[in-house]
Amino acid sequence: MNIFPLRLIPATPNIDFMRLRWVSVAAFVLLTVVAIGAIAGKGFNYALDFTGGTVVELRFQQPANVDGVRERLADAGYPGAQVQTFGSGSDLLVRLQPRDGETSAEATSRTATEVLEAASVEGNSATIQSSAFVGPQVGRDLAWNGLYAVLFVVVGFLIYIGFRFEWKFAVAAIVTTLNDVLIVAGWFAISGQEFDLTVLAGLLSVMGFSINDTIVVFDRVRENFRSMRAPPMEVLNASINQTLSRTIITSVVAFLTVLALFLYGGGSLEGMSLAMMAGIVIGTLSSILVACPLLTMGFLRVTKQDLLPKARDEAELARRP
Repeated sequence: MNIFPLRLIPATPNIDFMRLRWVSVAAFVLLTVVAIGAIAGKGFNYALDFTGGTVVELRFQQPANVDGVRERLADAGYPGAQVQTFGSGSDLLVRLQPRDGETSAEATSRTATEVLEAASVEGNSATIQSSAFVGPQVGRDLAWNGLYAVLFVVVGFLIYIGFRFEWKFAVAAIVTTLNDVLIVAGWFAISGQEFDLTVLAGLLSVMGFSINDTIVVFDRVRENFRSMRAPPMEVLNASINQTLSRTIITSVVAFLTVLALFLYGGGSLEGMSLAMMAGIVIGTLSSILVACPLLTMGFLRVTKQDLLPKARDEAELARRP
């Protein structure tokens, strides 16, 4: 990895990752346990997407400053209001919790009026297009849909990796990916950062990034098992080293892209970009330090026979009476 004249990674790195496999796996297991404990004990700070609240559609005379509207709503007693554009830049969708907690039609109308007064500025006043109260049942439906999406992705990964590689690789990849998602989700529970639909989208993106990184390493493992005459531990170590430069370059570029989204994407995309940045870091580390080490442990221990059909058939014939 060269950034002329600086060389960050040697052309042929030879780091003994396997020597530290028990330490690295134990560290990730500990992080996962802490994350699960935080999610179960403290829970998420669910946003209006999941808890329900008042939804107000505003139309301005000209494109409005979203961050400015959000700040004025906070000053008016609505901290945490979700403000986003839709349609043209002059249309804003505002979602917030009623200040008095009431959900009646009168309370919704009063909240919409207060939102209108807070959002409007001299020279760019707004009008209310619609207002309604969305109950928590919609939020529960969204939460279930999010869970279904995660299960759909996991099953899809299992089928794809199982066909492309071998079931041990599929299990190791899924364990690694779910581990990454749990750690990122646990960070949201510990930090109290608001958990909304964009964060859920970020977690699904983390799954995609993590599995892609892991598959690249596994692909090299498969090639090396077929071309190298060496013990599995040496093959796995060589595979990680050979893909190390590519893994880090891809992760750095992806992280910088999401960082730009975090800096310039506005408050509505902050949660998603935070989830993705944390996921890229965790996913990169796990593809290097966890995925391959898992293939040396217990029932996931991989051998040359697992990846060479001819060798596998011969081994099976040798076991026959």
